[in-house]
Amino acid sequence: MNIEEFRDYCLSLPGTTEKMPFTEAHRAEVRGILVFCVADRWYCLVDVDEFNNFTIKYPPEEALQLRKTYEEVRPGWHMNKRHWITVSLEGTLDDDFIRQLLHRAHATLVATLPKRERAKYEQSAE
Repeated sequence: MNIEEFRDYCLSLPGTTEKMPFTEAHRAEVRGILVFCVADRWYCLVDVDEFNNFTIKYPPEEALQLRKTYEEVRPGWHMNKRHWITVSLEGTLDDDFIRQLLHRAHATLVATLPKRERAKYEQSAE
């Protein structure tokens, strides 16, 4: 999977928008971070310049199991380690599995939205 396919898949998930919030950052290494969100809440971060990993919001119990099962999955880099995981794209994880992780991250975020807002995205996300 390349960055364009990754981006296209994220944007295909209901209500997803993208932004690059760090373009004015003093540290050059964070300027290329692309964030995917629903209702202005983040669920995925990826460095478009390097594209060697991505960080996603994930249910804590499932995240722990993924970290135990796959060496490519680590606690979220510079994020809350309980609720975020960083997934390396330099291992053996296939594209379908990557899409499943992204779908689950999206669904995890949608589940945290207020009920009225959540209804807009739940049907298509499940």
